[in-house]
Amino acid sequence: MLRRAFGLLIVTLVVLIALPLALVPVYAIPGIRPISTLMLGDYITFKAVNRDWVDLEDIAPVLVHSVMMSEDGQYCFHGGVDWRELNAVIDSTLEGEETRGASTIPMQTAKNLFLWNSRSFVRKGLEVPLAVYTNFFLSKKRLIEIYLNIAEWGDGIYGIEAAAWHYFNKPAFALTGREAALLAVTLPSPRKRNPAKPSRGLSRLAGTVAARAQRSGDYVDCVAVTPNKRTAGQ
Repeated sequence: MLRRAFGLLIVTLVVLIALPLALVPVYAIPGIRPISTLMLGDYITFKAVNRDWVDLEDIAPVLVHSVMMSEDGQYCFHGGVDWRELNAVIDSTLEGEETRGASTIPMQTAKNLFLWNSRSFVRKGLEVPLAVYTNFFLSKKRLIEIYLNIAEWGDGIYGIEAAAWHYFNKPAFALTGREAALLAVTLPSPRKRNPAKPSRGLSRLAGTVAARAQRSGDYVDCVAVTPNKRTAGQ
């Protein structure tokens, strides 16, 4: 019995290591549309999944900038992990203090693609090397394109296009700065926060993110795209 359990553990670890190593280079190919482990779980259990992939060029730039300023302000400058923030969280944990999140967009993307949602040191330990590996193979534009198309924005709502239609009845390219900020601050708790009916606190937080997005400047240069006719005015 113990031997069988140990064997199952080894197989699980091998799969957790092998799958990302094989799939991340494939995900670098334009046109490939990855799904998250949450989406996979919904498909397996026959739950409704609302996701419509949209290219980065077809997303309002203000949404991209808002998500970056809300989730990972140093996205363009780190190699997958913001070591300064992560070390601060580790220090706070060791001192018994309440910790804040230190997950970068590459870490969240790696988690969404290959890991599970429940918080644990094991998952966080796996996130770090996966984020570095993912950031190495994927360009910053491709990485955030994948993130915005697999992020959960509500029960069964995956990706920015589905979220834009669900909450604001419009496509992702037509989002305003206010709507973009509300969607961005929903990401940490997508099943508890409603960007279409924000609480006073959520609305105030969205205002802060909207202001940061307007002043983002060089912080978002790595995801600059040539605007198409639909997003050019955003």
